[in-house]
Amino acid sequence: MRTTQFAWGLAAILATSGTAAAQGPSGGQFSGLEMNLGNLHRMSKAQSRSISPENFTGEKGKAGMATEGTGKGAAADLGQGWKVSPSVVIKAKSTFTLAEIDGSGAVQQIWMTPAPLDKTRLNILRFYWDGEEEPSVEVPLGDFFACGWGKYCQINSLAVCVNPGSAFNCYWTMPFRKKAKITMENLDEKDMRLYYQINYTLCEVPDDAACFHAQFRRVHKLPAKTVYTILDGVKGRGQYVGTYLAWEVRSPGWWGEGEIKFFMDGDQDWPTICGTGTEDYFCGSYNFENRETRLYQTFSTPYTGLAQVLPPEVIYLPGQRFGLYRWHIADPIRFEQDLKVTIQALGWREDVKGRYLPLEDDIASVAYWYQAEPHAKFPALPKGEELVIKPLEVKMPEKK
Repeated sequence: MRTTQFAWGLAAILATSGTAAAQGPSGGQFSGLEMNLGNLHRMSKAQSRSISPENFTGEKGKAGMATEGTGKGAAADLGQGWKVSPSVVIKAKSTFTLAEIDGSGAVQQIWMTPAPLDKTRLNILRFYWDGEEEPSVEVPLGDFFACGWGKYCQINSLAVCVNPGSAFNCYWTMPFRKKAKITMENLDEKDMRLYYQINYTLCEVPDDAACFHAQFRRVHKLPAKTVYTILDGVKGRGQYVGTYLAWEVRSPGWWGEGEIKFFMDGDQDWPTICGTGTEDYFCGSYNFENRETRLYQTFSTPYTGLAQVLPPEVIYLPGQRFGLYRWHIADPIRFEQDLKVTIQALGWREDVKGRYLPLEDDIASVAYWYQAEPHAKFPALPKGEELVIKPLEVKMPEKK
């Protein structure tokens, strides 16, 4: 199956090679963006740069020169040039600027590994494009990389990879025309350490390139008979490209019958796109259940996955947690004026067979999309205490 998934993903990559959008503003010189195996042979005037604790500015010929840093003690016998500054310490209740880039270009890949891992809901990533005051990305670190429960889970996808032991990677193309700024806020009472590298290119950005956005939301307990809002208030033109959900069930039984709905371009009571169930939207079926083990079956593919089940050795119990992602890489949801995305929390009643049961679950989400700026102001991020992930408490059935 892994081989088939790889071939499927590779075919999708090759199918996008040589697109007009990867050319310059006038459709001529190749910009160096939208790289894939099908166009690696093409020459461009793009300049490769990288920001890390070994080169905070990304300046040419200025990397690896640190004489102070978190590795100074380890490099005491070796000196400058020998991993003196591999990471940064972000003080409690403070914000650290990870990168500031002047000019036009695009972020192409980000690698990060935080310590501690279990506090990533309190580490807030923010991205600002072209001098804007309001961030286009405002998401807790783990959730941004589809690993939101403060515990490692491996993810093998085209847009995001999470690798042993706690390596977060993303490959979303993030263009900017004048400036890019990336910050990390540490909301915790204790300092945290972050290893990171941001790889980008300086180049001409195509005229039709939109800006990358990501927004986090969370509801501790969904009110009875209401829907969960993944995204709302988006104004302008763009395309929706991904969903991550960190879902905790509060009732016994199956929880994934709810429909996802996309309201776009003036839709009011009824959406233009309506899914047929939560496991269907995430490209699974029949409760994500392995018919032999009778347990949830995790999976991670180029476009979608049920990457995390906590704990994995039980099924259909209150308190169980799930991490799911769905990337609309091959099928972006395009909108011209506005967009709203909702999902239902829906299970089955135990007292009446064949009847749906609206659920009151704990749901957190990240919505990913591209749009032309300016974007509408995001809703306020939940406060520190509202972000905290409580210890896992699964209500095990009583032994008879």
